[in-house]
Amino acid sequence: MTTPPPMDDDSGLLRMLLAIPLTLLTLMAAYFCWTALTIRPSGTWDDSAYTAIVVSCVLTIGAAACSAAMWLAPSVRRAVPWWWACPVLVLGAVAGVRWGVGG
Repeated sequence: MTTPPPMDDDSGLLRMLLAIPLTLLTLMAAYFCWTALTIRPSGTWDDSAYTAIVVSCVLTIGAAACSAAMWLAPSVRRAVPWWWACPVLVLGAVAGVRWGVGG
């Protein structure tokens, strides 16, 4: 005789559904971090380039914070391993350093 699966079995479909927003947030953070790293101001007078760097860094950090906040939910932590949050957190740290150094 087989027993039914436990009610809180959060694998399979839930993992796939939670991977979609985490992946999208990681891709957004990667794009904006890449943008922040590749923008080069023409000089100290180039305020629009410095503003673009700051905006890109803020958007990267925002995506990283949303991803981390999403991962902190208990049901997400049971379904998604901790290393799924690492790339977006590294991108957020890189953006923070870029903002601090050159923004």
